Amino acid sequence: MTQEEDIRNAVKVLNEGGVILYPTDTVWGIGCDATNADAVAKVYKIKQRDDSKALICLVDSDARLQRYVRNVPTVAWDLLDLATKPTTVILEGAVNLAPNLIAEDGSIAMRITKEEFSKELCYRFQKALVSTSANISGQPAAQNYKDISQELLDSVDYVCWARRNEHKPHTPSSIIKLGQNGEVSIIRA
Repeated sequence: MTQEEDIRNAVKVLNEGGVILYPTDTVWGIGCDATNADAVAKVYKIKQRDDSKALICLVDSDARLQRYVRNVPTVAWDLLDLATKPTTVILEGAVNLAPNLIAEDGSIAMRITKEEFSKELCYRFQKALVSTSANISGQPAAQNYKDISQELLDSVDYVCWARRNEHKPHTPSSIIKLGQNGEVSIIRA
């Protein structure tokens, strides 16, 4: 299957409110349309995760990030420009996303992917994509396709073909929370 066909299949499932497994700029992810509350609820159910624990969203560009956050502080752009590894920023003032995706304080965790497959997937989908690690809550994140449990493979609507044969270490992103008054908190280095 070509990357083009793989992405087309994944986008079709996402547009229908389905859930996918896909490779990201970090570990393998469980994804859905970040604007579809029913799809987000499915992801929480699949992960067996309390819906009070926030999920990360993946986008392909600065412009797309700005569709989902009222005011992106300058320090966020500086952090993203200077980051040497994939970095997720938690920003206040989330908009245009499924309500069950936005934290109680109105924040959202966003990451701009630079990895070829996930960037193209986000670009073709034209919306933010949920990106939570491909594992049941409390279990290790799937670094590679071979690490994904059969239970998880059976619970989603589509599993991407890209990078299935890859066997190399991957780590989750850094997570940095930015407060209203410019305070910066490192959640995960």
